[in-house]
Amino acid sequence: MNKNVETFIGCDSNYEESKIVLFGAPFDSTTSFRPGARFGSSAIRHESFGIETYSPYQDKDLTDLKVFDCGDLELCFGSPEAALKDIEEQARKIVNDGKLPIMLGGEHLVTFAAVKAVFEKYPKMHIIHFDAHADLRDDYLGAKLSHACVIRRCYELVGDGRIHQFCIRSGDREEFRFADEHTDMHKFDFDGLTELATELKSDNLPVYFTIDLDCLDPSVFCGTGTPEAGGVNFKELLNAILEVSKTNIVGADLNELAPMLDISGASTAVACKVLRELILSINT
Repeated sequence: MNKNVETFIGCDSNYEESKIVLFGAPFDSTTSFRPGARFGSSAIRHESFGIETYSPYQDKDLTDLKVFDCGDLELCFGSPEAALKDIEEQARKIVNDGKLPIMLGGEHLVTFAAVKAVFEKYPKMHIIHFDAHADLRDDYLGAKLSHACVIRRCYELVGDGRIHQFCIRSGDREEFRFADEHTDMHKFDFDGLTELATELKSDNLPVYFTIDLDCLDPSVFCGTGTPEAGGVNFKELLNAILEVSKTNIVGADLNELAPMLDISGASTAVACKVLRELILSINT
């Protein structure tokens, strides 16, 4: 892979020596409310130079790691199927090369493609999902490939009891009924996460970790397409990321920043900091 011209701060190692590989999936063609998430990954890179590579929360520095940022994929905005195919191929190459993919969305639908690629290599994989929304609809206005359906599509891959959802506070009645039968849903906050992480770690089960940034309260993060009141704050999210990092993370993503919906730039700055902490927390 060629080196990207503009990288996330501190993530400029070469591909061969890197254990973690970032790539962008700038797609938002199924967004159900306010579009703009396709610009999230490039904004995170550009604005990352407003933060430090060092984390005082973890006493770690990005410059001490080997991380390669290969930039954004060029995706077909008119076809979810074509876009997902390209994302899946990119994630498959990274994971088959023995590296850990971290994808920057983009709307949350892009997670389905990355999950498919990582699941091929790790068939015992569990998914930990942070989000305001259940994303468990079978279809949205007739479309089965929608950001409102992404976790339902992932469920069809991994099956019962292997999707663990936190901070969920929005969805239709049928989504919550489906979750009662098929997923491990924790509404409103991170209660139960410590116990889950301990269990997954003790069994050494592979984990795909997906973060929809609208799990954060809009007072902290308003630059997103479907803001939902009642979310967590930054420190709560950070502590939750550190809990998940105790597990065997084999893939991860960060989604749903729509930078132009917060002209102050604060939401992009939050996304940058969340990404820094996520990268530094992962044990490779």
